[in-house]
Amino acid sequence: MLSWEGVSEFVAVAEAGGFTAAAGKLGISTAQVSRQVSALEARLATRLFYRTTRRVALTEAGQLYYQHCRQVLDGLEEAERAVTDLQQVPRGRLRLTAPVTYGETTLAPLVNDFALRYPELQVDMQLTNQKLDLVAEGYDLAIRLGKLEDSSMMARRLGSRTLYVCAAPAYLSAHGEPPSLAELARHNCLQGTLDHWRFLESGKPRDIRVSGSIRCNSGRALVDAALKGIGLVQLPDYYVEEHLRAGRLVSLLEHYRAADDGIWGVYPHNRQLSPKVRMLLDYLADMLT
Repeated sequence: MLSWEGVSEFVAVAEAGGFTAAAGKLGISTAQVSRQVSALEARLATRLFYRTTRRVALTEAGQLYYQHCRQVLDGLEEAERAVTDLQQVPRGRLRLTAPVTYGETTLAPLVNDFALRYPELQVDMQLTNQKLDLVAEGYDLAIRLGKLEDSSMMARRLGSRTLYVCAAPAYLSAHGEPPSLAELARHNCLQGTLDHWRFLESGKPRDIRVSGSIRCNSGRALVDAALKGIGLVQLPDYYVEEHLRAGRLVSLLEHYRAADDGIWGVYPHNRQLSPKVRMLLDYLADMLT
């Protein structure tokens, strides 16, 4: 049977650089630290430290033993945190932000279901298309879509979104379906905030400049225009999937569909991930995957 006696004291001395400093860190006497380390060296039949009146340094054997002990202690600490977290219930205020339409159609219902499970949790959710400063404004979490730009944040991928090009059957009856990307030039392509649409051609991303009779920064307004047969739109799944399933819109150019975008949970790098945030991220990942 392996004995743990002296291991914590040994690691403390190795990391603190001396017996007195290690004793202060552990809250015990220097003599007790010295006795435990000496007993450990006797049990291992090897010297772990070079001791002089001025300094304490690890021997070669001590360096090797320290590396293994540190890994074991890290594992024990992680195991203790995991068990402790299981006993913790999300409570208190949780502040998060998300894009408006995605928040309304997809995220908010999931967060509301999560809040129902944990009545001690108070959710403060800000839906905005502006990228807020999480640290300055005190947010625990942001849901971001697409390519991430802020490398100072930690991020966890929760799911993905698909871009569809689609049109109403009435429009297609009058104008036909575009068989290729080149044919988009002769179609009325309803634009959002960008003047190009994204595709994948021969495995490579390709942007196609489009134009049409309507330009609007609201995806819902563009969906309405498409449903009325005015033109083609390219929009994420949460705008159009319901209409595609009902046959009110028809998916086009599927062979050229752009690679899916990521849906990300983003949180400050220097902030301890609390159980309420971690558990919400786990829940969203399960529901969005």
